[in-house]
Amino acid sequence: MQVENKNNSIVEMLEKEKSNKGYYMMIAVAILGLLIWSMSVIEVKPLSKDGMVIAKNIFKGIFHPDTSFLFNFTKQGVPFLLLETIAIAVLGTLFGAILALPLAFLSATNIVPKPVAFIMNFINMAIRTVPPFVYGLMFIRVTGPGASAGVLTLAVASIGMIAKMFTETIENLDQGIIESMEASGASLFQKIRFGIIPQLKPDFLSLLLYRFDMNLRDATILGLVGAGGIGAPLIFAMNAYRWNQVGSILIGLFLLIFVVEAASSRIRRFLIQGK
Repeated sequence: MQVENKNNSIVEMLEKEKSNKGYYMMIAVAILGLLIWSMSVIEVKPLSKDGMVIAKNIFKGIFHPDTSFLFNFTKQGVPFLLLETIAIAVLGTLFGAILALPLAFLSATNIVPKPVAFIMNFINMAIRTVPPFVYGLMFIRVTGPGASAGVLTLAVASIGMIAKMFTETIENLDQGIIESMEASGASLFQKIRFGIIPQLKPDFLSLLLYRFDMNLRDATILGLVGAGGIGAPLIFAMNAYRWNQVGSILIGLFLLIFVVEAASSRIRRFLIQGK
């Protein structure tokens, strides 16, 4: 009997797959059309002789890094610049999370009335619309070049994504606990403090670790506009064609990202699975 039911379910799945064939074909045609259209507006230029020489020098510098720069433990060396980049990413993530937390609760339709949630979601969308690079250029005008501009940039740029993901997590809560607290006359603050936060803590910490990974990479890019970190020395070395220093910086970045990625993956797995 079980084998017969299993066979029937397989037959039903195959029939459903056949009925969706036209739907999948339309999606494939649409994707192919977008691909052809995208290629038509991109002008592909062949590599020039100078470009090949520059590419050769880049790879030569990467595989022959400046070890004196890589192991220079002063403020001009790679280790200190990487440490500054980590500090910018950590502070930017923490400040962004602090600012995003109330916005996330006010954007959740199961916590506040829908008109309030709509307004807050609109504000959150407006924050996410501006690229981090633009925030960096704005804050450099306010604070001047340096790590402070990088921290403020990452904090504001983090608000949009963290608030959005926090809101989705909040809206997927077990409503039974919230309804029980409402029936007992709990206030909004009490529902958040005792009914919601204990459920959300693992997911929240996991999302913060994920955002920290992103901010660590963004902190490198923001250095290109003078917002602190290792990005500025990287662009200076590239402009001066010091490819061996570029290689030293890229090796340091690779090791940093590798260590942080491995550590954050283990921590996220522990938070979600408990092992």
